[in-house]
Amino acid sequence: MKHANIVILAGGISSRMKASATETAAIDPTLREEARRKSKAMISIGTQARPFLDYILYNIQAAGYHDVVIVVGELDASIREYYEVRNGKHQFNRLSISYATQKIPSGQKKPLGTADALLEALNAKPSWRGQSFTVCNSDNLYSVNVLQTLLENNCQNAMIDYDRAALRFPEERIAAFAVIKKDSVGFLLDIIEKPDINEIVQAKDNTGRIGVSMNIFKLSYDAIMPILQTIPLHPIRREKELPLAVRMLVEQQPQCMITIPFSEHVIDLTTQSDIPYVQQYLKTQFPDFSLGLL
Repeated sequence: MKHANIVILAGGISSRMKASATETAAIDPTLREEARRKSKAMISIGTQARPFLDYILYNIQAAGYHDVVIVVGELDASIREYYEVRNGKHQFNRLSISYATQKIPSGQKKPLGTADALLEALNAKPSWRGQSFTVCNSDNLYSVNVLQTLLENNCQNAMIDYDRAALRFPEERIAAFAVIKKDSVGFLLDIIEKPDINEIVQAKDNTGRIGVSMNIFKLSYDAIMPILQTIPLHPIRREKELPLAVRMLVEQQPQCMITIPFSEHVIDLTTQSDIPYVQQYLKTQFPDFSLGLL
């Protein structure tokens, strides 16, 4: 059964975007200031200077989702203010948008990571028990085709297996992306974060293709919830990370997560140097977004 549920992870503090504030990328000073003080998802961009999150929600709605949970940070009210107070959500009449707040623990300077954010979302949605949902980042613009493919896939757990060769990022950036190991049928065996050169080579399939994760998954609520409740902190980064939760899931339930191969680029808004490219892409793909809402 198709469950039109999706979680958008937007509770981080955008540290890499803010840390890149001194970069010399040729961007409008207004955008540079927004990048310094706003959540990445709320940077005004594209022809109509809309929040980046608008484009994500546009694709989510076009793909056929209905129930959306946006995980927001406790120190950033901009998302709720835009969609609720300023009524930005009226643009997405086929979406039911709600929120979960990811708090910063006492003594910490930032939230506890993407697995912790997802736990907050699922705690806010007990009605999803017995169902599956998609979860994705708020700084990536995934295509309608990718989103729809996960929604319509018959497996309870699935992930997009992006062809590393199709990604149009600098080589040093691609080298840091998590690679995927699969069995001969296509079930996930492992996600290797920050792989070294040997791990990248070993991730090749029998055609020489290397798959990478761009952090978009379809997950069973009932299967992932107990893992999210017990997942440990990363020993160095001190975060609870969603890729580790997925790895724990497939260790506990072998052949429970199918990988779906895709060969396309993914728009990414991580640092200020991404802004000019993303700006040009959105102006090309959404030339009159104000009139193009569903």
